Amino acid sequence: MRWISCIAIQASSTWNHDVSRIAFYPMPGNEARAKGIAQALSTRADVGLGACAVHHFPDGESLAQIQPPEPGAQAVLVCTLNQPDAKTVPLLMAAATLRDLGAASVGLVAPYLAYMRQDKRFLPGQAISARVYARWLSAHFDWLLTVDPHLHRIRALPQIYTLRSRVLRAAPRMAAWIAANVANPLIVGPDGESAQWAADVAGRAGAPMVVLEKTRLGDKDVRVTVPDLRRHAGRTPVLIDDIISSGRTLVAALERLREAATPPPVCVAVHGLFAGDALAAIREAGAARVACTDTVDHPVEAIDLTSDLAQGVLDMILPVAGHGAPPFPSIGQGAEP
Repeated sequence: MRWISCIAIQASSTWNHDVSRIAFYPMPGNEARAKGIAQALSTRADVGLGACAVHHFPDGESLAQIQPPEPGAQAVLVCTLNQPDAKTVPLLMAAATLRDLGAASVGLVAPYLAYMRQDKRFLPGQAISARVYARWLSAHFDWLLTVDPHLHRIRALPQIYTLRSRVLRAAPRMAAWIAANVANPLIVGPDGESAQWAADVAGRAGAPMVVLEKTRLGDKDVRVTVPDLRRHAGRTPVLIDDIISSGRTLVAALERLREAATPPPVCVAVHGLFAGDALAAIREAGAARVACTDTVDHPVEAIDLTSDLAQGVLDMILPVAGHGAPPFPSIGQGAEP
């Protein structure tokens, strides 16, 4: 196995900190994300970027290999958890190996956190995946930093995660993007579950909001009802959701909005998973533009959360209030302690 190139960034002499070296380890596919966070912290902490390689054997097993951390280093694995079944076993191996190799702590930056939607037993015998996955991660990491997990029946991560956790809110960045790119917006929640994100963005953007009514008929079959929009005539609908997966909810909403003769809508979401032909289907249904944050790699990354993630890492490694590090300049980052 070959190591990816590593960087060692020296701490700023202007900040008298007492934190051990922070060693970022990107899981495969997360190299640019980890490097961006490390560089954002480079003037404020003693930061390094280590390497993690994953080998896949012909029989389907995998093997993680980690560049050993410096003694006392605070290790941070960076792995966004779309396509989680392929990523989770190597991730847990990497975390356990870092601890074996002497890391003082092992944290996880997972901008997208998987398995949050199956938060109850909908049918007899079904796994409550959110709780199972939480137990796995909690057993291997000291802390977790993520962005807008799909919290619905589970109201907060500490209900199922026993590690320290912090949730970053993308709404401030999304609202700023809308203000800069959409004239006269009408914020639209495509269903009841999206209302919490739509309301947050609408409040920050100073825009009116409506929520559509959705009936799910199957994994890829939904029915959407649009309220009377006459008092919002001329406004550009901006559909807001936390996750775009199959895209069927947005497609149904776009079709109903087209029937209502609104201006071409814009779709903005936190996590762009875009399963199958979802992005093409959304565009074909009439979206003027699709924009998501960079929590997952995809063609419509328009909203950068790097500085928010960097501040979040610092907050997790320096958990005591007033411990030293001033916050990054921000437009209103929100977080769940």
